[in-house]
Amino acid sequence: MSSSIIIGSDHAGFELKEKIRTRLISEGYTIEDAGPFNESSVNYVDYANKVALAVSEARFSKGILVCGSGIGMSMAANRFKGVRAALCADLLSARLSRQHNNANILALGGRLIGDVLAFELVKTFLETQFEEGRHLERIQSMDC
Repeated sequence: MSSSIIIGSDHAGFELKEKIRTRLISEGYTIEDAGPFNESSVNYVDYANKVALAVSEARFSKGILVCGSGIGMSMAANRFKGVRAALCADLLSARLSRQHNNANILALGGRLIGDVLAFELVKTFLETQFEEGRHLERIQSMDC
């Protein structure tokens, strides 16, 4: 499985996606941009599907999705086998989504959180390890 990160958004999350992508590249991460590539109105499901499919097929170990609220992206992504997308707006949720739930996609609401919090959420999500143990059995029971 690749350690690269795939990122996508819709038009409402485009600006924040671009800031996150640029920041992660400057910090040495390898980023695949699934689009969109401008702020024209798009269907969020199309981009959630691109990112979730890539994570589901293990082409990427983690993904980041940004839309206006993060809700639609997380719902669309979670339809894919093996995907555990977590909508996070606070650091504890970002940390626990990784430690206890082994989340592999972080969903963010571009209209609801600021840049500083978004960067902190991404950093927490990417740097927190899954604890396994009792959580592993629970995670395995999610996949149908």
